[in-house]
Amino acid sequence: MASEKAKQLAAEQKAATKAEKLRKKNSDDPRDWGRVKQVIEAYKRTAEVDPAVTWWMLGVGVGIAAVIVVLGVLLGWPWWSYVLLALMTGLLGALFVLTRRVRTATIKRYEGQPGSAEVALQLLNNKKYSYDMGINADRQMDLVHRVVGPMGIVLIGEGSPGRVRQMLASDAKKHEQVSYGTPVVTLLLGDGANQIKLGDLQKHIEKLPKALQPHQLSELKQRLRALDAVRPRAPLPKGPMPTPKGLNRAMRGR
Repeated sequence: MASEKAKQLAAEQKAATKAEKLRKKNSDDPRDWGRVKQVIEAYKRTAEVDPAVTWWMLGVGVGIAAVIVVLGVLLGWPWWSYVLLALMTGLLGALFVLTRRVRTATIKRYEGQPGSAEVALQLLNNKKYSYDMGINADRQMDLVHRVVGPMGIVLIGEGSPGRVRQMLASDAKKHEQVSYGTPVVTLLLGDGANQIKLGDLQKHIEKLPKALQPHQLSELKQRLRALDAVRPRAPLPKGPMPTPKGLNRAMRGR
């Protein structure tokens, strides 16, 4: 009897493991992909927007490998050592190029779409910063997002400048009422005057002056949760947004 139960449990576990592998194989979520697939998908998506990435990767990879081979021959290394080193360094050089260009390609792909700010916000250090997408929205999909970190509160507007400025001003007042002196900074995403480009958003936020200590940050987040409890969230489009951070994680393992 015990043996039959053990066999049945083993069969169920085997079936569950097989089903999980099949789910990950067909998943669109980058978190379910293996390291190799993550790099391949990042390359495919980058090449769609930036076809030159292939030639840059080949040029840098082959160039580095050639230098290693020449050095190995001149210095009298065993042939297998400099060939192996050339392959490894050439591959790392190509992946470095991909990492550098995938950010630009991702920004170009999503720029101007509702919720595109998340492409930049995903690159923030999640130990220092947290963000909430779509804390306010209108029927035209003008959006306001929020970042909380050492600098205080940053509200980011996406959409028509006229409408978004009014939304930002209204949200800034609401946040100031519960932030008790914490700085509330408003930013407008775009390419116009007094706007922040999507590609510059991450660095702009990180350069803002520090205003809060860790314990103050925890208290602020508690007050913001009370404010969010009465706020409807914007229906942002869902889907994976590949970023350099994800590619770096893929290459170094998870």
